[in-house]
Amino acid sequence: MKEDYEGDVNKRGTTMKIKISGHHVEITDGIKQSLKSKLIKISKHYPTLMNIDSTITVEPHQQKLEVTTLYEGVKVTVNASDKQLYVAIAKAAKKLQVALARRKGILTAKMNKKYSVNQSDLYQLA
Repeated sequence: MKEDYEGDVNKRGTTMKIKISGHHVEITDGIKQSLKSKLIKISKHYPTLMNIDSTITVEPHQQKLEVTTLYEGVKVTVNASDKQLYVAIAKAAKKLQVALARRKGILTAKMNKKYSVNQSDLYQLA
């Protein structure tokens, strides 16, 4: 298993670490560039992302990609597979974007939750 670390500056000027691991596959510059470009696009919308771990696994007639990150204290993991590796990368990027949007929506809903105060029944006793 080969591991590679990449660092890139995101929107806030902080460095985002992208870890690319390969299982039964050699990580070429084309694979690195494709995966990095997809993840950089996502990090522009979610600047609090600091680390992204990705594992590429090659099985007979199947290319699998697993992407894991930590967003606002919750681990977000997506899996994608296809016969072609670049298609699997695109699917994983889309799934990651949807998962992060869902998590962001949950956080926004909790932040905007209105609290209600229970009213006592004292007016009925009088």
